[in-house]
Amino acid sequence: MHNGLIEVSIRNVAPAGGGFAIFLQNGKKTFVIYVDQDVGAAIYMFLKKAEKPRPLTHDLIGNILEGLEIKVDKVVINDLRDNTFFARLFLTDCDGEAKRIVEIDARPSDCLAIALQQGARIYVVPHVLKAVPDVSHYFNKKAD
Repeated sequence: MHNGLIEVSIRNVAPAGGGFAIFLQNGKKTFVIYVDQDVGAAIYMFLKKAEKPRPLTHDLIGNILEGLEIKVDKVVINDLRDNTFFARLFLTDCDGEAKRIVEIDARPSDCLAIALQQGARIYVVPHVLKAVPDVSHYFNKKAD
């Protein structure tokens, strides 16, 4: 735990309907966030470190952050309302000796893509983790 936050990692990315299912886990519980086709594909490519023929939108964002010397500190999935997840992107702008932390409201799917691309940690607040169904059993099935 980090200041009451629970660190999670991406366990799997799988096609689901017209988009992707992103499976996040903390060691005890696995839950799923459904994302659209484009961001799901980007998350999958970042996860697999796949070569891309051209930069994607998240690559552009990463290049801008790098050019401005802004570091992605962490992503926090901070709320769940009406089956919709909410997240915050935490950035640090180091301008000389001054250090400024910026917190930005963003879609969890974009936050996950940027976290993977930038090597940032992903966290979830306890009340969200408690509210989501545990889908660990999908990964614990034994072959017959």
